[in-house]
Amino acid sequence: MRVSAKIHNKYNSHDVTVETNENQKTLQIASKPGGFGSAINGAELLMLSLATCYCNDIYREAAKRNLTINGVQVNCESVFGTDGEPASKITYQVTVDSDLEPSLVAELITQTDRMAEIHNTLRKGIEVTLAS
Repeated sequence: MRVSAKIHNKYNSHDVTVETNENQKTLQIASKPGGFGSAINGAELLMLSLATCYCNDIYREAAKRNLTINGVQVNCESVFGTDGEPASKITYQVTVDSDLEPSLVAELITQTDRMAEIHNTLRKGIEVTLAS
């Protein structure tokens, strides 16, 4: 699976597209009030990425097990220091709305945590390279 994200920014214009296997989608993200840059920062998008990944994955893992869940809430939080410092702490909480036995829900939550690709990417500490 090939995934990419592109931003084209100029004064009062912030165009964002994401793509997975040639399936392109446009996201609406406003420019900063000053006109340049994004109104949303990278740390916020990283937390959204973790929440989105886990949300999608828990539905996927439930479907694999023929389990019905009615809804999911994922809250992600991080602590960042000064400019250039990576996050020192990332945590998340999950609430699953379901009529399933609590032990099945707990097992699903734990299994999804082990399978969540974005979480595992961060846990691995993959290299990020600036291409020329």
